[in-house]
Amino acid sequence: MKAIETMKLTKSYGASRGINELELSVEEGDFYGFIGPNGAGKSTTIRTILGLIKPTSGSARVLGYDIVNDSKLILENTGYLPSEVNYYNHMKVRDVIEYSAALRGVKCSDKGRRISERLGLDLNKKVTELSLGNRKKVGIVCAIQHSPKLLILDEPTSGLDPLVQREFFSILQEENKQGTTVFLSSHVLSEVQNYCRSAAFIKDGQIIIADKVEKLEGANVKQIAIKTKDGIEEFIYNGDINDLMKSMATKELLDITITEPSLEDVFMNYYR
Repeated sequence: MKAIETMKLTKSYGASRGINELELSVEEGDFYGFIGPNGAGKSTTIRTILGLIKPTSGSARVLGYDIVNDSKLILENTGYLPSEVNYYNHMKVRDVIEYSAALRGVKCSDKGRRISERLGLDLNKKVTELSLGNRKKVGIVCAIQHSPKLLILDEPTSGLDPLVQREFFSILQEENKQGTTVFLSSHVLSEVQNYCRSAAFIKDGQIIIADKVEKLEGANVKQIAIKTKDGIEEFIYNGDINDLMKSMATKELLDITITEPSLEDVFMNYYR
């Protein structure tokens, strides 16, 4: 069974950009990166597959459940962290976390407390006293503490300092090893490159490429830099290396460098 599967999923906002015939497939147990700049359609995709907004056309299933007819079951089995989190300002952090668990009808106070300690979250502060980063920590605890089958995280590290980010990803890796599928939306390529096993690039509401991260980084794709008397040219090349060498033989080269591209290089090549 797929953790997430969309079939020509479309959400239209009229003239505004949404998602258009999105084809996405996430295997159960995967650690999946969903990459794209702001406005590419990441949050719209997430809200649609969670059943929080209705699709214009197409269909999708999450954990085997239909996003239109079974949205309640999807939310019961999913932990969701939106890109922006807001809570009742008068509540203390511990009250927010306990309230989140109570809404789900589960007892997970021990796990919630452990995650809070690892993230350096003060449970006694009121929400109104929290910085953006600490609000995000509250959201992380609420999303993870009930040990969901699927974690959907929308730009989760914004506002977190580097040390907390590292601990956060350690927590995600532990959850993933225990069987939780992690679906991580991000525009920070290094996060996806360092922690995800699979990834998809989204541009203008459509998936432009999806594969294992190691294949996106390599798989016969080369970063080429050539220097001639007219200047320096850099580009990504994924064709026959012999054809490239024949083409280079016609130029008066001063230097040539061939390296393995990073995920960022591949990403930027697709976005040009």
